[in-house]
Amino acid sequence: MQRRTFLLTSAAALVPGATFAQSAGWPSRPVRVLIGYPPGGSTDVAGRLLAEQLGRKLGQQVVVENRAGAGGTVAAQQVVRADPDGYTLLLAASPEVSIAPITMKAMPYDPVRDLQPITLVGQVPFFLVVNPSVPANTLAEFIAHAKANPGKLNYSSFGNNTSNHLAGELFKSLTGINSVHVPYKGSGPSMTDLIGGQVQYSFDTPPAVQEHVRGGKLRALAVATRQRLASLPQVPTFAEAGLPNFSGGTWFGLFAPAKTPRAVVDRINSEAVAALNSPELSKAFSDRGIVASPQTPEEFARFVQGEVSKWKDLAAKVGIVAE
Repeated sequence: MQRRTFLLTSAAALVPGATFAQSAGWPSRPVRVLIGYPPGGSTDVAGRLLAEQLGRKLGQQVVVENRAGAGGTVAAQQVVRADPDGYTLLLAASPEVSIAPITMKAMPYDPVRDLQPITLVGQVPFFLVVNPSVPANTLAEFIAHAKANPGKLNYSSFGNNTSNHLAGELFKSLTGINSVHVPYKGSGPSMTDLIGGQVQYSFDTPPAVQEHVRGGKLRALAVATRQRLASLPQVPTFAEAGLPNFSGGTWFGLFAPAKTPRAVVDRINSEAVAALNSPELSKAFSDRGIVASPQTPEEFARFVQGEVSKWKDLAAKVGIVAE
């Protein structure tokens, strides 16, 4: 009888229900969230705000660890290699998930295969901003002006193959305009030369542009969100302005290693979504130009696949070469 009980118990460990039973005590110790960027940036800020709320809801400390390097891929690779037990998570941004596959020759992981999506956390949309000398007050007028002056307009970016460089190439592809890309080393130098008139337009985040727009140093023509932002309510969305297929900005999402038990994934998702829907965290995000964007694991998986496909298609179309 004892032997039969042992066999039944062992067999039970092989069925999916046993995975749930083994996960029922999770978490029994602190959870690590790796972030692939230095402290202080928008990805780090979003991760720390969420980690604080998540820790309260899980009843365990959620510790943020910054593992900067290689455009976020160092942290992502460490999470991919971690045990799939729910105790090591990744707060990723778009570069290491959807952009790296087209910009890195030797990707150390497959973001779709090796990472388990939990939820989209937040999005930081891009504004299309122009120097006031540009004779355009609407998106349609700007596109018409660019088409009338092929090759004469320059747009700035944070650097080659960065998120707003790709946004600029997507914009050109969708509108059929011909303009020149000028890469800079970050948002600050890019904004300085845009305000100075060395370049004519750019795509950048709310924290980077909104004070310049309010002060009249830049003109915002559209924002890549579904709804207008409260911080600049006069600026239409790209859809309202006539370009519904354009999307641009960065996003943050929570991932676990592939093969993490579904019960653990669902628990993290449930608590993270509740935190992101709370007025406290939603306002903290909004104050920093971040739009809280909770999703189910399935919705987030489709979002990630769509982002990966979008940039792969663009790379093939405009000839972006991995380095």
